[in-house]
Amino acid sequence: MHPSCPLAAFSAALLLTATMPQLAQARELVGFSDAYSSGTVVVKTSERALYYVLGSGKAVRYPVGVGRASKQWTGTARISGKYLKPAWSPPEEVKRDKPSLPNVIPGGSPTNPMGAAALTLSGGGEYAIHGTNNPGSVGGFVSYGCIRMYNADVLDLYNRVSWGAPVVVTR
Repeated sequence: MHPSCPLAAFSAALLLTATMPQLAQARELVGFSDAYSSGTVVVKTSERALYYVLGSGKAVRYPVGVGRASKQWTGTARISGKYLKPAWSPPEEVKRDKPSLPNVIPGGSPTNPMGAAALTLSGGGEYAIHGTNNPGSVGGFVSYGCIRMYNADVLDLYNRVSWGAPVVVTR
């Protein structure tokens, strides 16, 4: 490719972009009038949306996958841990339903359901807000109670949220 040929350079860049794997993300800045303080994470299960409250009537909204009908929960928790490329051990209920799963899936593995990052929640260690290596599951009622996000979005949230930040899960 010759540098003086902008059309060729553009065509090559377009081809490269089209063939590279894309990092899905769908977050957006939205108005948010609910009465939560800045830094709070609010999951609205019925909307399949997670809001990171910025304050001054604004929040970042992310699409999420939430618990199946029999696995949904509501309540409050706090961010109790922040992990990049976490290893995953299936909880007893998951292992019972899927006995062929290994006891531990290493972090960074394409088969690891935690994806790029996890924010664990207080209250027993069973639930987390985490990425996923199955982006088609974001937006659905799909999990055992965890909140699933696109990997790019969970990394964005990971960088915004603080340890101990409140998390509110509503229907």
